[in-house]
Amino acid sequence: MTARRLHLALITETYPPEVNGVAMTCGRMVDGLRARGHRVELVRPRQAGDGPGAAASGGPASAAAVPGGDLLVRGLGIPRYPDLKFGLPATGRLLKRWRAERPDLVVAVTEGPLGWSALRAARKLGIPALSEFHTNFHSYSAHYGLGWLERPVRGYLRAFHNRNLATLVPSEDVRARLDGQGFGHLEVVARGVDTGLFDPAKRSAGLRAGWGAQETTQVAIYVGRLAAEKNLPLVLAAFNAMRAIRPDSRLVWVGDGPERAALQAAHPDHCFAGMQRGEALARHYASGDVFLFGSTTETYGNVTVEAMASGLGVVAYDYAAARAHIRHRDNGLTARFDDGDDFVEQACYAARYPVLMREYGAAARRTAQGLGWEAIVERFEQVALAALARTGGRLPSAAPA
Repeated sequence: MTARRLHLALITETYPPEVNGVAMTCGRMVDGLRARGHRVELVRPRQAGDGPGAAASGGPASAAAVPGGDLLVRGLGIPRYPDLKFGLPATGRLLKRWRAERPDLVVAVTEGPLGWSALRAARKLGIPALSEFHTNFHSYSAHYGLGWLERPVRGYLRAFHNRNLATLVPSEDVRARLDGQGFGHLEVVARGVDTGLFDPAKRSAGLRAGWGAQETTQVAIYVGRLAAEKNLPLVLAAFNAMRAIRPDSRLVWVGDGPERAALQAAHPDHCFAGMQRGEALARHYASGDVFLFGSTTETYGNVTVEAMASGLGVVAYDYAAARAHIRHRDNGLTARFDDGDDFVEQACYAARYPVLMREYGAAARRTAQGLGWEAIVERFEQVALAALARTGGRLPSAAPA
């Protein structure tokens, strides 16, 4: 337990049991901070499973009805992401709440209307604030025929983050890229992986048989949202090249999204597992052999380290989590960023040398075992305390022994 206890207000538009990297990371961080003795109040949109006793902002029930004193606000669905919501602004509600009980630090995890309103309330009350950069929203626009939006979206994100004591980013290459785009006060707080959940021991012969794969069959697997920004045509091209070398290869898609129906109609010979969670997701990872991840829009890419922890040979671009943790032809394969031909060539290498890929997967597992969440939470705590110290204000008193 830390020697200093903080009262933190975390504002996020997504949270478990929603399935995405931001929700998973936020959930792990909240659990870790609470375990270290900090008080963490969550401000987030109400989810379908919250039940009638959980109050939405402005509703008849109070936030105290939610376990832990969390505040649930109204939200609206995100186009093309029906399972997610963005929170509506709640400046007035937050001003009232934080005047009554002032947090030491506000942390805006996401950059939607709810996050903006939280920073506005914090500014009015003089409460220090941090923000986190999780998603390259400005890079998504080109994948939906809206390339003209990239510059204004980047401008919004820069204005959102630069008003705070610091912006937390998951890796050094993200820090360098954002620094070059005018983002300031950047601090690296990496992400961890649960190596107890994601484990090669969870490989399932029965699951592989359901995919039409024998033990000697090379199974390529993709895990993530089936959406345009994930560069799915490259996964298809890489797999087709692998299958030209090993005709019995199989491709398994784990996830859901707007591109699934078209993919499934065009490729009935592929396996579509849909959304998987928890132990089922861990079995799917561990039952594959090669992880193909061709996305160029990741801020980090939690699926990369989950695949590594599961003992898969990874093929990914040399950036984000792959740059941070994969050593080419040592514990995985990396391609030059956004070079599709090189990515396909690495996939072909994986098809030609399955024994080497198993060795890379074992080495990747060893790397992942050094990425526990406890050290990540401690790093967040250090950044938060250092940011508070820079304000010249009084830090929270030491916790009793």
